[in-house]
Order: sequence, then C-alpha cells, then structure tokens
Amino acid sequence: MANENTDEIVHRTLHTDRDEPAVAIAETVAELEGSEPDELPTTYDCIDGMLDELYDDPPSPDAQMEVSFTYAGYRITVEQNGTAKFVAVE
Repeated sequence: MANENTDEIVHRTLHTDRDEPAVAIAETVAELEGSEPDELPTTYDCIDGMLDELYDDPPSPDAQMEVSFTYAGYRITVEQNGTAKFVAVE
C-alpha cells in the first residue's frame, strides 16, 4: 500500500448531492493508493447504495447518523453531512 502508516487518519468532505456517492469513496482510496479508481474492487459489495440513502433521505441532524465499512484496505466512516474518515487497516 502506498499509505504505509496504518495509524494515519485521512479526512475528506464528500459532496452529498453527487449522483453516485460511492464513486467518491473509490476515487479517494485510489488517490491515497496512487492508483486509478477502476483498478479497485467495486464498492457495491461493501456499501450497496447505503450512501445514497444516507444523503437522499437523511435523518434529522440531531441523529448524527454515520456509516462505517471496510473497503480496499481502509476502514471508512462517512457521516450524513459528507465528512469522511479513511484509516488504513492493512
């Protein structure tokens, strides 16, 4: 992995109005790895539309909903406001 420090946490803000928000996850991981998004596995098996639901019909801001999952060697947490945290797990 290009990101050798497994204790490093990378923060990003994702656009919540994007048509396919899972693509932003693949793009960010590809950027961290120094590769192209199409070289990574599909996000479908990891999050299968969960981000679409989180952004399209979000709970009230007081709920502070977030989704956490593992994808391509990263533990990723995405909040309903688009804040995302990427932590290398390998």
